[in-house]
Amino acid sequence: MVRIGGLSLMVHRLKPAALAYVIHVVLLLVVHNADGADYDREQKWAAEITPGIVVGDPVYLEGRAGRRFLNIYTEAPNAKAGLVLVHGIGVHPDWGLIGTLRGALADHGYSTLSAQMPVLAQEARPEEYGPTLLGEAGERLKVAVNFLRAKGYKKIAVVSHSMGSRMTHYYLARDPDPPINAWVSIGWGSEGDFGQLKFPVLDLYGENDLPSVLKGAQRRAASINDARRSRQIMAPRADHFFGNQQAELVRYVREFLDTSL
Repeated sequence: MVRIGGLSLMVHRLKPAALAYVIHVVLLLVVHNADGADYDREQKWAAEITPGIVVGDPVYLEGRAGRRFLNIYTEAPNAKAGLVLVHGIGVHPDWGLIGTLRGALADHGYSTLSAQMPVLAQEARPEEYGPTLLGEAGERLKVAVNFLRAKGYKKIAVVSHSMGSRMTHYYLARDPDPPINAWVSIGWGSEGDFGQLKFPVLDLYGENDLPSVLKGAQRRAASINDARRSRQIMAPRADHFFGNQQAELVRYVREFLDTSL
């Protein structure tokens, strides 16, 4: 007998064709579970952070299969543009440097929508974030962008961190003409590549960033095309999370957006 979750199978009683079918189904289930989002964890994040939101308002948008996901929308008076903020691996839209940026950039005249990305279990490694989950992240980004467009923003940019940059690229690379005017990518790893993008890009990373980010810096720089005002910046003394460098982080991002949008 083989037990899978609550399902028990007497595999020795199955004919070869039936056994092959069962194995196929089991493999599909395993792949799906390995690559599927942890929605319970998302709901826990939302329940924990929404009561403490001081700047901005929680907004729930609808993604894959009608599933709602949390966003934090902060509207700036007479905003220059709308920004979609994309957090890194396994966290939430008010976490760390994303929480800092969404409030500070609103103070500088940019309305921000910080979107909850799909997450896996806490112990999940970056390589476990596969195509199914990245595809769902891309769908959420599209929904977030459309939300800002419906609000009337003519200029829209994305500001992403770490795994959020991988998710953003997955979305942008599969849309032949994304309604994006600029992208700030912070701390993207060694797979980073901006080659096919036609709008201004800032590749921002820290002098003391993660090894994979530092390793990919030359490749990312080489992939930045001739799009007007695109550039790469290495922030002196900064680590992957810009600890104790938050004011500098905001300045780098703001100055790029001010000259690119």
